[in-house]
Amino acid sequence: MIISRFPTAGVALLLLAGLLGGCATRKIDWSARVGTYTFDQAVVEIGPPDKQAKLTDDTLVAEWLTRRGYRQVYATGGFYGSPYGAMAYPPPVVDTYSPDYFLRLTFGPDGRLLTWKKLIR
Repeated sequence: MIISRFPTAGVALLLLAGLLGGCATRKIDWSARVGTYTFDQAVVEIGPPDKQAKLTDDTLVAEWLTRRGYRQVYATGGFYGSPYGAMAYPPPVVDTYSPDYFLRLTFGPDGRLLTWKKLIR
């Protein structure tokens, strides 16, 4: 057996298996939850919403931030000289960003899930 002959290899295999098993993400089938899932269950499962609003017909619209976006600005390389050596030009600047991702759940007056939508802003 490989684990008994090479104890460090066995430990490495166990750590790798633990990491791979722990990285599995759970995908939720929101369509299957329409009509049965409640706002209280959502708060217990994914936490309090970032925004929520109650409409005049007692419909509740709630949004959760599922992934925060980012913005990164950086310069590439150093200064570039002119062909004549008299003037130096600043390096090009790269500006990258990723949007925020949201989950919007709409609950009816009875407290059950009516619709769901993923938003990108």
